[in-house]
Amino acid sequence: MDIKSNADAGSRRGNSDWFTGIVWQEPIVEAPEPARVRAAMVTFEPGARTNWHTHPLGQTLHVVSGAGLAQVWGEPIRDLRAGDTVWIPPGEKHWHGAAPTVRLTHIAIHEALDGVHVDWLEKVSDEQYSGG
Repeated sequence: MDIKSNADAGSRRGNSDWFTGIVWQEPIVEAPEPARVRAAMVTFEPGARTNWHTHPLGQTLHVVSGAGLAQVWGEPIRDLRAGDTVWIPPGEKHWHGAAPTVRLTHIAIHEALDGVHVDWLEKVSDEQYSGG
């Protein structure tokens, strides 16, 4: 058994190569092999969002607070609200983030396949984010 102290976890700023705007990540679990699960609490400031990306084994998002947006490539933007849970199937190109004027916090849960848990793609343009 390994107990991680919340005081040791800390928050880290989201990598600007993968996110637009201010994003904070707080790790919950990064299980050692052979387990594959990873989870983090992610907070997006208003207007902040991920790049387009995929997950080899899919992803679950559980919205803790605020309001946000999510989109699958080629489909309309969807609204996210506190209490919503989203399942994104393996390989589905998508993005997610905060609404334009409201912060979003969600728990992101996914598994790694051969050590890879996410494939980061291009940035979501302001036009794509606004639904244009």
